[in-house]
Amino acid sequence: MKRAIALADRATSWSLKLVVAANILFLISFLVALMLATGHARAELPACTGADMVAALEKDNPAEMQKIRAEADKTVNGKGLLWKLEKAGEKPSWLFGTMHMTDPRVTALTPTAQKAFDESNTVVIETTEVLDQAQMMAALAKEPELMMFTDNTTLLSLLPPEDADAVSKALEARNIPPGSVAKMKPWMLSAVIALPACELARKAGGAPVLDVKLAEDAKASGKALEGLETVADQLRAMASLPIDFHMKGLVETLKLGDKMDDVTETMIVLYEKEDTGMFWPFFRAVLPNAEDEAAGYAEFEQTMVTARNKTMAEHAGPILAKGGAFIAVGAMHLPGPEGLVELFRKAGYTASPVGAAL
Repeated sequence: MKRAIALADRATSWSLKLVVAANILFLISFLVALMLATGHARAELPACTGADMVAALEKDNPAEMQKIRAEADKTVNGKGLLWKLEKAGEKPSWLFGTMHMTDPRVTALTPTAQKAFDESNTVVIETTEVLDQAQMMAALAKEPELMMFTDNTTLLSLLPPEDADAVSKALEARNIPPGSVAKMKPWMLSAVIALPACELARKAGGAPVLDVKLAEDAKASGKALEGLETVADQLRAMASLPIDFHMKGLVETLKLGDKMDDVTETMIVLYEKEDTGMFWPFFRAVLPNAEDEAAGYAEFEQTMVTARNKTMAEHAGPILAKGGAFIAVGAMHLPGPEGLVELFRKAGYTASPVGAAL
């Protein structure tokens, strides 16, 4: 547990929110890839070095782990990635939780999920604009203030000298010249710093995240492809959070260094186990200040998850009515009383979990 303790000694819930945002916001995968290309990122693939914090805690403090599991078990719809959606008079559809990463453990579908995908007529992802770079850049150009500082502000100008120096060194270590991103909003840079070097290298090399792989497979097999949000929707969600939140998250993530790899590895392991209800109970327990920052987290969750869930559910309605849809969105949008599973139930669907973890 020494590594997990070291992580807890240095981490804050701000940095946790940022790494979670990197896995919540589909768009970020593409913006990260574009920035890495601009920065001439390294072509070689470094080894992934993160450690599973759950396994460490189970070994060193089983009593604490038992408490965390008890809390996770209370999460509504906290088990399962694949849900069958049924309503009288309609062909069944499917809801599938993704992780916006390129890790092979994430991008390989289970046989059950693959069968549901193969049987679908329409594949739905969070936003299809990202599949057309020209379309995406045109959308971004309409509201540049959502991604860039459009006045005299620069990222480093918002930081004290010691933090500005740390940001510069962290970017250079990732082969990204600080000057090339000087006008970029901090949430983007936080994502680059938070993600493991192996994940960044795969993205820079063109490896698709799971959602893109599903979209590409859908087009290749002649399925219809739909989106639930626009690029602007996702950008506005991040931009609406206070700039202080983003700046503090950037600095705190830097302080963690490569220890953030442990957080990412743990999230992947929990994803493989289809244990979405474990994400927040576990990290709140092992990372300090999470309870003290309950109000800040509530704002983050409302903006990045809850509000977007409602938009996704509304936009999915007409698609579901046609039947045979395979809806693939970030797994964190599924659980909870205001998650998509419950929202679809409120819309009249029977939602049944299907998967190896159930």
